[in-house]
Amino acid sequence: MRLIAGFEEPTEGAVLLDGTKVKDPGPDRAMVFQDLNQLFPWKTTLKNVVYPLKVNKLYSDNEHRLETARKYLRMVGLSENFDSAFPHQLSGGMKQRVAIARALALDPKVLLMDEPFGSIDAQTRTGLQEELIKIWEDTQKTILFVTHNIEEAILLGTRICVLGTNPGRVLEVFENPIEPPRIATDPGFAEFWKTLYNLLGHKDE
Repeated sequence: MRLIAGFEEPTEGAVLLDGTKVKDPGPDRAMVFQDLNQLFPWKTTLKNVVYPLKVNKLYSDNEHRLETARKYLRMVGLSENFDSAFPHQLSGGMKQRVAIARALALDPKVLLMDEPFGSIDAQTRTGLQEELIKIWEDTQKTILFVTHNIEEAILLGTRICVLGTNPGRVLEVFENPIEPPRIATDPGFAEFWKTLYNLLGHKDE
């Protein structure tokens, strides 16, 4: 993920985005981390989303940036009542919603998500999973989502790439056989879960 984001260079090969080699970080690839404290604590919810728009000189006037920020905050389920709230006044789930809105506001070609729901309670996690599916349906953006949770991978993933270790490598790539919208009681869900579980269980062989 760091290679795709442009934070590191590969020792071999290259990362291509629409045929162009990735050399540096850029707004065409936005990242959401697991850390719930990735927002600027001294900025309000709205200003946290506006900030990268200013830095990347997107839109010519501040009013347009504010409108864009509000649009994406609404998309992740946060009303204008939270525009003036600071991060310490938000729950963990709300902080992640703001982080996702901030990334989406850049209109990236690829949204990189590194275990973004890993530190959140189960109920909030389910809600955020549903929000993410809706966002994907609305935007049709490419989303690369890292998770250690097999059920989450099946619920969210169109293609599921299973990674092994020692050395790090791709074990197998699956097209998700379960049609969306997906729930854990769908026919074939348990069988596919077992396939992924068994593959992970033998990842070092």
